[in-house]
Amino acid sequence: MAVVTIVGSGMMGSALAFPARENGNEVRLVGSPLDNEIIDECRKSNKHPKFDKEFPEGVKYFKIEELETAINGADMIIGGVSSFGVEWFGDFVLPKIPSDIPVLSVTKGLMDTPDGKLLTYPDVWNKKLEASGKKLSINAIGGPCTSYELVAHDQTEVAFCGKDIEILKKLKSIMATDYYHISLSTDVTGIESAVALKNGYALGIALTIGLNQKEFGIESELHFNSQAAVFGQGVKEMYKLLEYQGAATLDNITVGAGDLYVTVYGGRTRLVGILLGRGMNIDEAKAELNGVTLESLVVAERVARAVKKAADKGLLNLKDFPLLLHVDEIITEKKDVNMPWEAFTFEG
Repeated sequence: MAVVTIVGSGMMGSALAFPARENGNEVRLVGSPLDNEIIDECRKSNKHPKFDKEFPEGVKYFKIEELETAINGADMIIGGVSSFGVEWFGDFVLPKIPSDIPVLSVTKGLMDTPDGKLLTYPDVWNKKLEASGKKLSINAIGGPCTSYELVAHDQTEVAFCGKDIEILKKLKSIMATDYYHISLSTDVTGIESAVALKNGYALGIALTIGLNQKEFGIESELHFNSQAAVFGQGVKEMYKLLEYQGAATLDNITVGAGDLYVTVYGGRTRLVGILLGRGMNIDEAKAELNGVTLESLVVAERVARAVKKAADKGLLNLKDFPLLLHVDEIITEKKDVNMPWEAFTFEG
C-alpha cells in the first residue's frame, strides 16, 4: 500500500482519489486555499459537492493549513490545481515536498515566453526548482479523461509522462485499476503540449454547435459535418504546433486528438463555444456562465500570441493556423464568429 496525497480538491484532483483508494492505497485529499467549503462538505458527507457518488471509504480530508501533515510519509503527490493555480503550486507546495517524493500533475496548459516559445507546466515548475536549487521528479497526466466519468468508472486510458521511466512505472503501479489504464511516455513536452493545445481547438469546434443552433434553432438536431470539419482542422494545426515544439509523434497527436474529442462533448469549453456561436461576444458568454473558470480561453490566447511571434521570426506561417487565429480574434478582439471554411481546404 502506498500513501497518495492529492493537493487541490477540484473535480479532477478529487476524481483521482477513486482509482488511488480503490487500488488499496491510503489517500489524503488536501484542499487549496479556495477549497475550504469543499473539504468541509467532504468531511461531512464523504462526497464531493460536484459528484453524485461518495468517495471510497477511508479517504482522508485536509485543509491547506494541514498540508505538511498530509505530505508527511507520502509516496507520491498529485497536483490537482487548475491552470490558475500553477504559480501558487510552484511557489507554495513544491518547496514543502521532500526530494524523494515524485509529483504527478493533472493540470493542463501552456505558458508563452516573450520570444514566442511555449512552456509546459512541468517546464515552469522545473525552472522554479532550478532557481531554488531543489530537485524533484515532476511528472504529469495527459489524455482524454473527464472527472465525472472517471468517478463513474468509465473505461479510461491516459498517459503518465516524465523523465524517468522507472518512476513512471512506480506511479502506474500505484494508480492503475481495471478501469483506469495508463500508458507511459518520457516525452513530457509532447504529451503535455498535445493535451494543452486541445483546449483552444475544442472551443473552435464548439462554435459550430452554436452556429447551427443560431441557424436552425436551439432544439434542432445536432449537425456533425461542420464539427468534423473543424475537428480535422484542429488536429492538423495541433500537429504543426507539435512539430514546432519538436514533439510531433503518433502517440502524442493520438493523445491530443483523444483529449480534443472528449472535451468537445462536455464541460465548460463546450458551453462557452456554443454561446459564442449563437452570437454572444466573449464578455456576454462569460457573464452567462457566471464566473466559471475558462482555461481554454487562456491557452488559446497564449498559443496564438506565441504563434504570431514565431511567424514574425519566420519560424511559422500564419496561414497554417486559420482556426487558432479566428478563435483568438473572437476572444481578444470580440469579433463575430465567421468560420474561415475555405482556409481549411487544401490541394495536392
